[in-house]
Amino acid sequence: MKRLFIKQQVFSFRDRFFVKDETEADVYYVEGEVLTLGKKLRVYDKADQEVLYIEQKLWRFLPEFDLYAKDNHVATVKKEFTFLKNNYQILGKNWFIDGSVTAHEYVIRDNESKVIADISKKWFSWGDSYEIIIYNDEQVDVLLGIVIAIDCVISQARAGNSSS
Repeated sequence: MKRLFIKQQVFSFRDRFFVKDETEADVYYVEGEVLTLGKKLRVYDKADQEVLYIEQKLWRFLPEFDLYAKDNHVATVKKEFTFLKNNYQILGKNWFIDGSVTAHEYVIRDNESKVIADISKKWFSWGDSYEIIIYNDEQVDVLLGIVIAIDCVISQARAGNSSS
């Protein structure tokens, strides 16, 4: 089990942010590419090795992100069209999401309905954050990437709503 924390609204004005563990130590950092069409994010571990690349697909009706590990496509996070709920598909994995994504209160389950990650909003001395508890140690990087992609969709939607 791995417990990680991401500061709320990390995509607002930064192109780099850190993912921390329960001791507030940096365990990953994420860098966004500037001046690109769509979001392009790279996730690095403590040894400065790229563990994941996240790229927004362009020209889609609803947001869609591809995740790559070592140049191999590992998953696609796709927002579904619904009126009352924020639903996402996780293609390439037999996983699905339950709960309120916009409130950062949701779980990711495998095809047997077993919880493999639990995401919830937390308040700590270092700022509003959300906590990610990952129960599948073999999929930490991919699950972290899925949460980052979903947060990116939420941040873009909030930015779009505030500009109108």
